[in-house]
Amino acid sequence: MELNYFATCPRGLENLLAAELQALQAKRVQVTDGGVSFSGDLGVCYRANLHSRVATRVLMQVRRGKYATEEDIYQGAFKLNWPNLFDVKHAFMVKVTGVKCPLKSLEFVTLRIKDAVCDKFRQAVGSRPNIDTRYPAVRIHAYLTADSYTLYIDTSGNPLYQRGNRKSSIEAPLRENLAAGILLLSGWQPGQALLDPMCGSGTFALEAAMMALHIAPGLKRDFGFQQLKNFESDTWKKIKNAAVKAVKPNSFQKIYASDMDLRAVRVTKQNLSEAGLGDVVQVSHLDFLEAPAPAESGVLVANPPYGVRIGEDADLAALYPKMGEVLKKRFAGWNAYFLTSDLRLPKLMRLAPSKKTPLFNGPLECRLFEIKMVAGSNRKDSK
Repeated sequence: MELNYFATCPRGLENLLAAELQALQAKRVQVTDGGVSFSGDLGVCYRANLHSRVATRVLMQVRRGKYATEEDIYQGAFKLNWPNLFDVKHAFMVKVTGVKCPLKSLEFVTLRIKDAVCDKFRQAVGSRPNIDTRYPAVRIHAYLTADSYTLYIDTSGNPLYQRGNRKSSIEAPLRENLAAGILLLSGWQPGQALLDPMCGSGTFALEAAMMALHIAPGLKRDFGFQQLKNFESDTWKKIKNAAVKAVKPNSFQKIYASDMDLRAVRVTKQNLSEAGLGDVVQVSHLDFLEAPAPAESGVLVANPPYGVRIGEDADLAALYPKMGEVLKKRFAGWNAYFLTSDLRLPKLMRLAPSKKTPLFNGPLECRLFEIKMVAGSNRKDSK
């Protein structure tokens, strides 16, 4: 049976997500701001949850309709046969988002949808499920425009960037799906040298290691769709078994991570080790300003400190030119990618970016600057 879905992702990665979904045999793939709509059977939904590196959630559409008042939305939600979708023993939550929605309170709409679900259960089975906003088994999402509502059930559960890998982090960690998206935007391919010289808790290294070994990002976690009444356990077993078989054996993959902060180095090593990927990445305690290029050419990715994280603009204004010098002297032949909200970075590095891709790190608007270091005279000077 063909169903309609909406997958959310960090803004700026929608086209990458659409390409992933098409590769997973999704139909009617359409990009919109903040996500991608698509259709397909439950197998497509399971594959999207298991394999998408950039999606945040995969939502299954269960009802659409027009509304003028909160009561219209209540009636629409009440008409849906919720006991056919999930069991009364499962606690649930409702989240409402609106764009150009004329209603006064989205909180009141949330309450009315909860009422509709509970009232339908009472009518059908004589009891109602509990509400749990912290650890719900089932998540219901409502999306309101100026005059229409769409109700979804979340098939993901916890957000998909929670891979079940990174147990430890330091301040301002990069979300896994944003890191994966940046790696895809960089054009890095397994087998090519990859360096993150400011690795923090090692997110780029973890994501790259999983890509290099063909590890599906959702292989170590559970999903919301497993709690639903339409769950096809045989379909899921086949999809998961195929993903397990595709994994390559562990070996060093020319992925390098380093940081000047010894705590970050320890956290990165711990996260890689707990993910079973300790042998895949070389981790070093090094200041970027002293780091040698680990290969003749490759891809450098970094989420350098910026004002929000480190606080001192003057310190950064002094750091960026030094970073630029290191790139010129030691990284000729490399393509460098910097994610930052500090738009002064390329100018202060005295390097011209070949691309500036707008991306959002949570609510923070950033740019991914692509700086191609052309091989040539700089290499001779640095000897």
